[in-house]
Amino acid sequence: MDPVALRSFLADSGVEVAGDLDVHLISGGRSNLTFGVTDGATKWVVRRPPTSGLTPSAHDMNREWTVTRALQGTAVPVARTVAFDAEGTVLGAPCTVVEFVEGTVIRSASELDALDDAAVDRNVDALIRTLADLHAVDHEAVGLGEFGRPEGFVARQVKTWTRQWGIVKTRELPDVEKLAGLLADNIPTDSANAIVHGDFRVDNTILDADDPGVVRAVVDWEMSTLGDPITDVALMCVYRQPIFDRVLGLSAAWTSDRYPDTDDLAQRYATAAGVEMAHWGFYLALANFKLGVIGEGIAYRALQGSSSGEGAEKAAEATQEFMAAGLRALS
Repeated sequence: MDPVALRSFLADSGVEVAGDLDVHLISGGRSNLTFGVTDGATKWVVRRPPTSGLTPSAHDMNREWTVTRALQGTAVPVARTVAFDAEGTVLGAPCTVVEFVEGTVIRSASELDALDDAAVDRNVDALIRTLADLHAVDHEAVGLGEFGRPEGFVARQVKTWTRQWGIVKTRELPDVEKLAGLLADNIPTDSANAIVHGDFRVDNTILDADDPGVVRAVVDWEMSTLGDPITDVALMCVYRQPIFDRVLGLSAAWTSDRYPDTDDLAQRYATAAGVEMAHWGFYLALANFKLGVIGEGIAYRALQGSSSGEGAEKAAEATQEFMAAGLRALS
């Protein structure tokens, strides 16, 4: 990142900058690159797509900017939006600038170990409440009426991930074709419409530094859209499987057995949101199918020479387990 160009961009966007910018990489690899920026007086966060293995729909900065801007002032905690380079004139790729939110991000199981059981339980309640609050937002009222195509969302998800498998598969797996067929034959006809995050779990939130039962901001919105809210819940639950560590490339906090199991999480959400979890088996199967394809895709890119982190080629080891879990969910 060019700090001189970034400072000029901020100034042109009406942002007061006190001095030269100091820039450091917060995270990168398999998701968008995230940079911490400060002028010595104010802190910001700049996000841009990764430099290789780019899948535009998975790293859509315009999408991230649009939804976080619309959610300002709602019950959903998000960082204050500051500036957006839609054309990529600053970094050579589109980027967003938001306020820096003070707090804690719990990514690894070792970081979770710093919390006692009561704190973990408060954290779960806060996460579930935040997700329910997101799904309760009136997307028309906040200007997101054209943010996605909620009608037919689930059917398109099945087609999209089936098509993606044909692009990234590194071998033939009969369970994939079987699960894809069962999903296509069992698509619910009565799904709801809401803003969905598309990647919701603890490490995509910033928690209060003193109280993990308070979510200061939800982050990583590049997969958000309008669609069926139960797909968000199911994906959050399926992320809990230990094999997901292979996809992430670390021993994740969210896969720890200190968090509740899938049934408990789903029940907590149903209570918080006041909804029935109809067709729950289908949604679990779809989430497993999606994660299996994602794991295969990470490995595929690694084999093509576009690795997005150490051990990326091992992500495909999770694919068969996700597909088998998906089949069990539909049995």
